[in-house]
Amino acid sequence: MTESASSPAPSLSPVPLMDEMAQQITPAGTLYVVSTPIGNLGDITVRALHVLGLVDAIACEDTRNTAQMLGRYGLAKPLIAAHEHNEREVAEKLIARLHAGERIALVSDAGTPAVSDPGARIVDAVRSAGLRVLPLPGASAVLTALAASGLVNDTFHFVGFLPAKAKQRETLLTSLRQCAATLVFYEAPHRIADTLDALTTIFEPERQIVLGRELTKLFEEIHRCTVAQAVVWINENAHRQRGEFVLLVEGAPVARGQDQAEAERILGILLAECSVKQAAGLAAQITGQKKNALYELALRMKDGQEN
Repeated sequence: MTESASSPAPSLSPVPLMDEMAQQITPAGTLYVVSTPIGNLGDITVRALHVLGLVDAIACEDTRNTAQMLGRYGLAKPLIAAHEHNEREVAEKLIARLHAGERIALVSDAGTPAVSDPGARIVDAVRSAGLRVLPLPGASAVLTALAASGLVNDTFHFVGFLPAKAKQRETLLTSLRQCAATLVFYEAPHRIADTLDALTTIFEPERQIVLGRELTKLFEEIHRCTVAQAVVWINENAHRQRGEFVLLVEGAPVARGQDQAEAERILGILLAECSVKQAAGLAAQITGQKKNALYELALRMKDGQEN
């Protein structure tokens, strides 16, 4: 018997899981790199809550933001400001506390620390000091956008934020024009229009683009269109230029001519020893071309060999 659409959702409690977390080993003298929600507070993991409640202190990008977030979960901890301007200095202090046997968590304002956010220098320093770094996976704007994009590609190239200066931005985008992987960018609301103008100038107008705005938040939008249509869409409604963006740009199509001939040569060698799927996967790693396109090419070549 199925529940009706109006039936209330079952009441779920994390208490049993929290009890289970308490049985897990959480070594002292360890830096815990903790992913936090990118917008929706419900996206915190049970493990993250357990560790944030256990650590001696939390190093964070903005103490005000982190204090507010912790308060929503009923937590309060000593906070250490760790932003892009003081990472090296803070790392030394954290290392001393870790050597003393403390547990320290590292968080950013949203998502996973050290990925287009402060934290990488701290992690590097802690590891170089011979201390343990333990990551807690969680929310990721990149993977959230990719999962909802519908862009079929086995590889993606994470670029992060583009340069603020127009010339530098155009130079970087031009260097990425032939990349076969899905391109992933972060962008701020005050630069989104300029970035889309640059993409329109540099990339083919029919190339697919996905604009993820305010992901996991109340006014989330995920819009897919061509590069040529993106500027029109963003300008149709002033509200669309608000909030943080993740942009996904379809990878370059598999080239013809010399690149195609090289792909066929490599596939010909691999098909003598491997299945079509394995050959396509290996050829994609060798050539940088899209695995799906190489799979279709391998199928045609296999059929040609058998006929």
